[in-house]
Amino acid sequence: MSMGGNHLAKKKAINDYGTGIPQHEMEALARVLLPEIEKFYASEEGQRQFAQWKEEQQRDYPIICVNLLRGVE
Repeated sequence: MSMGGNHLAKKKAINDYGTGIPQHEMEALARVLLPEIEKFYASEEGQRQFAQWKEEQQRDYPIICVNLLRGVE
């Protein structure tokens, strides 16, 4: 004799980080964008821009941290 109850499996909640975009659509988008992003950062221009970004981060990060500690935005 079976005990009563719902035999339907509960759907596991997937965190979409508030986007409302289904997981399968995010994965499809990633499959299209990732190769292009990788290609860009492998290029000479991508390497130059990344190096520039790193310099800016190293220069600006201490200022941002101090401002955060002071409560300044």
